[in-house]
Order: sequence, then C-alpha cells, then structure tokens
Amino acid sequence: MIEREGFRIDRRVYMIVEGENLVTSAKSTGFGLAEMATVLDNLAPDVVVTVADRFETMATAVAAAYMNLPLVHIQGGEITGSIDEKVRHAVTKLADLHFVASEKAAERVIRMGERPDAVFVTGCPSIDVAKAAIANPEIDVDVFDAYGGVGARLDLSKGYIVVLQHPVTTEYGLSRAHVEETLHAVAECGLPALWFWPNVDAGSDGTSGGIRAFRETHALPNVHFFKNLPPEDFLRLLYASRCIVGNSSVAIRECAYMGVPAVNIGSRQQGRDRGRNVVDVDYDRGAILAAIRRNVANGRLPSDSLYGEGDAGGRIADLIARVPLSIEKRLTY
Repeated sequence: MIEREGFRIDRRVYMIVEGENLVTSAKSTGFGLAEMATVLDNLAPDVVVTVADRFETMATAVAAAYMNLPLVHIQGGEITGSIDEKVRHAVTKLADLHFVASEKAAERVIRMGERPDAVFVTGCPSIDVAKAAIANPEIDVDVFDAYGGVGARLDLSKGYIVVLQHPVTTEYGLSRAHVEETLHAVAECGLPALWFWPNVDAGSDGTSGGIRAFRETHALPNVHFFKNLPPEDFLRLLYASRCIVGNSSVAIRECAYMGVPAVNIGSRQQGRDRGRNVVDVDYDRGAILAAIRRNVANGRLPSDSLYGEGDAGGRIADLIARVPLSIEKRLTY
C-alpha cells in the first residue's frame, strides 16, 4: 500500500516472532527496537512519527528517544484498557509533540505532565480515509473475485454485516472461547456476513484456530472469510453494511463517523470514548445476537465527528512543517 501510494521504502524491518503469545510479543518488540536503532542511525531523520499503541510503536518510540531524535506521537491520550493503553501512555512520555484525536485525549496527555503547547488536536487520520471512502462509496470490483477468501459466495444486495474480532492481550488464553460465542451468534442471525481475520496480537492463534475448528463442525452458509482488503475498499464495505460486530477500533472510530451501527464485544475497547453507534455486550452469544438484531433494525445513525472531521492528515503535515522540534522537555511546574 505504501508503494502504491507513490512512496519509496528506504528500509525494511523484520521483527515479528511467530507464536502470537505474550513471550513472542515481548520478543518482537525487542527485535523491533534493535532493528529500528540501526535504521534510524543509518537514515538520520529530522523527525520520527509513530502512531497509537502497538508493539512496533513502542519499539520505534524507545529507539528515537534514546537517540535524541524528535518524536511525534499520533493518537495519544486515549483509554483502551489492556497492554495497549500502557503502551500508548508510555509512548506519550517518550514523545515531544502530540497530535491527538479529540479534546478529551488532549486533556489526558496534559494531565500526564506534557506541555500544553506541545499538544495539538488534529483528529484521527483514519477518519480521513473514511471520509474519502464515503465520498466515492461504490466498490468497482467483485470482492469475492478480487480478494478471494474462504466460504460461500454471498448475495450482498439485501444487506450484510461485517465481523472483525481480535484477541485481547490480557485475556489471550480465552480468545478461542471468545470467538466461538461470536461465531454462534453470527451463524444464528442468518444475515450474510463478511468476516475478517484477526491481527497478530497474543492470542490470535486461539482466535484463528477457533474459527477454523468451527468451520469444520458447523455449517456457515452465510459467512465468507477474508484475510485483508485495501483500506478504502474495506471502509466502503463497512459503509454499505448494516452493522459491524467484534472488538476492532474501526467500530469505535471510523464507524462513528460513517454512522454504521456497531456491536462491541468484551473488554478490548474498554474505556475508549465512543459515539452513539456503539452497543457494548459481553462474550455471550445470546447478547451478541440480540445486539445485532437491534442495530440492524434501528439502521444507520447520523455521522459523529468525535474523532475528527476528516482533515487530520493536512493538519499533521502542516504542524510537522512549522512547529519547532526540540528534544528538550521544559517542565511546567
């Protein structure tokens, strides 16, 4: 995707340790830190920009901070629970400039001791992509032919749902049991469902293994599974859907802006600021099914600009260009 958008990739970092558990997550962070230190030393950038709360974000931030390189952090100050929140706040303390998605996030960053003049509310860059997608909502390919996947070829003309469920790192041993509840609910709802594969966080083996095992023992004529789609087409599919189900932040962020109803399952997004599109449920097939039916019946909601208006990219570029960058942090007390 980076190359398709016209950028040159100057260095490639290989850092993922297979296994998708707590140990491999820690080791992947360590490999990333070692590799990023070499990359930053070779490239000698004027500024390092990192995003959100993942282990590659932590590796990048630690390397930049120790090497006295100005660090910009995007999407700081948000509450999400689990290891993600710890990483996000740790990166905040390593960063020099903070481009946050909302006023509440800015308040949290300042309460952590960061200088108010280093905190800027820019909105979330992912909303920019959502805005572009809904401005041109037609998908000009057959998703089953173009992106393959596994499962029945579905008729999407009368409506469908999207499912995206990741493991929860602090509950990674339960990931298989968690996804089985969602599988039962989606199978029973009967609506055509486009289900996307989980990320590589600790516990994803349990999530993906649970999906594979369920497919062996249960008929799923209403579900088609995909590995991945380009962001624009994925968001167009979301925009045209009747509901998103799972625990991805896309349900909280982009779907709030697009007005897509969301069933948020479990604790992965615990504490995150959410709009009116979200219904929260526990890992219970009956509760999930009831929430799906309620959201589908209620229909699309008005757009909510909680995470921005779709102009974050321009704001961030302007700020990086004109705000003085310094590794010195002036104390405010």
